Amino acid sequence: MFAQILGTGSYLPEKILTNDDISKFVDTSDEWIRQRVGIERRHCANENETTSFMATQAAIKALESSGLNAADIDTIIVATGTADYLMPSTASIVQKNLGIESYNTRCFDVSAACSGFVYALDIAKQYIETSASKNILVIGAEKMTRVLDWNDRSTCVLFGDGAGAVVLSTSEKKKILSSLLFTDGSCIDMLNVPNNLPSERGQAISIEPHLYMEGNKVFKFAVSRLASLAKQLIEEANISAEDIDWLVPHQANFRILNSTANKINMPMSKVITTLQDHGNTSAASIPLALDHAIKTNQIKKGETIISEAFGAGFVWGGFIAEI
Repeated sequence: MFAQILGTGSYLPEKILTNDDISKFVDTSDEWIRQRVGIERRHCANENETTSFMATQAAIKALESSGLNAADIDTIIVATGTADYLMPSTASIVQKNLGIESYNTRCFDVSAACSGFVYALDIAKQYIETSASKNILVIGAEKMTRVLDWNDRSTCVLFGDGAGAVVLSTSEKKKILSSLLFTDGSCIDMLNVPNNLPSERGQAISIEPHLYMEGNKVFKFAVSRLASLAKQLIEEANISAEDIDWLVPHQANFRILNSTANKINMPMSKVITTLQDHGNTSAASIPLALDHAIKTNQIKKGETIISEAFGAGFVWGGFIAEI
């Protein structure tokens, strides 16, 4: 038994924050942001657009696309670093919102930062291949604007909110051709969002959970790891780079996108790019980009995609799949 992507869906908040909007309260400009990262605007969720709400809306669209009903789903995996609660899981809330009454439904979250979606997809793939599940909702959902320091121009200009989802289902043909995941926990200090840290007296202290990033170091590390990852994915899939129709990467930085494409001789015309409109939506970026490309008829049924992501941990990974 193999796994296939049966349907896709997404949700973006109505509010849009442009670079010019940000320049009104932090020392930056539209030109500065465009030149350095390629972002023009990003979506910002309001108080009612929680991570679980956005995840649910994306899941509904993915179910519609797949032709399945919510009752057909036996597993829900949500990749997020900005959950509504420390507990319960966002996936449990999505199950409730969708009205799935089966107690046998597996529901859990995956925390792998910007690589969360590829980690969740890999888990879902293995559930299907071992016949543990038949129909799985894999969702990447983030409310990154919750964890930004809006006085830090090096980070607040980068991120946006949203959710993307896919329905992974059974297939008699191998559709996910390769999937690889990696971690280097020695680099935690370069990119993180603190929560409650212990004090010297051993008591928990509350601090503002703002994202911290050493941008240049993260960029260099990401470029080197993603370059080798693409080659590894292609080798494991037993195909050539010429067999790949589209690159659907994590939307973090235009220079990273361009560098990754160059490593596999992929023209930028074959790279799905939503960075300019969405910003970096962390775990949501790949499923958001994939749904956009399928709904706009860029990616067509039967075509092959390669996806890669890199995030805090450091964690990175990717997959090659036939749509």
